Amino acid sequence: MKFRSDPSTIRGTIAPLITPFTAEGAVDHESLAGLIRYQLESSSHGISLGGSTGEPSAQTAAERISGMRTAGEVIDERVPFLPGTGSHKLDETLEMTSAARDLGADAALVITPYYARPTQEGLYSWYATVTREFPDLPIVAYNVPSRTAVDIAPETVKRLFTDFENFVGVKETTKDFEHFSRVLHACGRSLLVWSGIELLCLPLLALGGTGFVSAVANLAPTAVARMYELWEAGDFDAARDLHYGLHPLVDLLFVETNPAPAKWVLAQQGRIASPNVRPPLIGPTDAGLTKIRALLAEGGDLTQQIGA
Repeated sequence: MKFRSDPSTIRGTIAPLITPFTAEGAVDHESLAGLIRYQLESSSHGISLGGSTGEPSAQTAAERISGMRTAGEVIDERVPFLPGTGSHKLDETLEMTSAARDLGADAALVITPYYARPTQEGLYSWYATVTREFPDLPIVAYNVPSRTAVDIAPETVKRLFTDFENFVGVKETTKDFEHFSRVLHACGRSLLVWSGIELLCLPLLALGGTGFVSAVANLAPTAVARMYELWEAGDFDAARDLHYGLHPLVDLLFVETNPAPAKWVLAQQGRIASPNVRPPLIGPTDAGLTKIRALLAEGGDLTQQIGA
């Protein structure tokens, strides 16, 4: 939690890990630890666990907390740790955020409450409650309207950023690129903004974004990290080359519902013991596997890179 006191140091590519499950369906802590070590070896700038790619809604709060414990122990303060701690229930959100704080998280990534479709005033009240409860922990809103059916407005982000010192940023997972610009315009560029949309990660940096929380980092962590580093170094052409080179792997992720395709690839590579996803998700269909294999053949070289 050495980054907790200065959230502005949490930058670059924050890898949002899948949650590996055993063949019997339990959380596979051994595979999880291996994935984290792989991310560290591959130069990822931070680790997240419990975002949408991690199937949080299919896990109990106790399972999610046990995953945080494993992650915190393996990361051991080498890079920032931003676990997802949100749920559609406030008591669970507070429980998991408390656990994240105690387990060494540098910030908590709190999803907008899903299914209920609260108003903007309801969203403000929700995040205000969380930020007040944990004044010593940076809070990052996770805006993903395609999954939650609610979109946190730029004006609501501005209220929270103005009212609470520990409300420090937002992960924007929306394809509305104007939304990114309006959030930064409303709040100023001291707000930390990460893209959760793979093909908007590089463009967001041009607007003053902080980095990205990109699911493709599960498959090509070195390439994703390098893309950020090249942009920061001013080598824009090389950064764009990686952006376009990652297209096939981005398409692979969403052949069928994320994270089933990524888990299949990671299992084929021997990085996790089982490709299992939990219901209501299922593994890739035969038709899906045909597309996944073709896209992997097209972009798979970037999955082989490890290290700077």
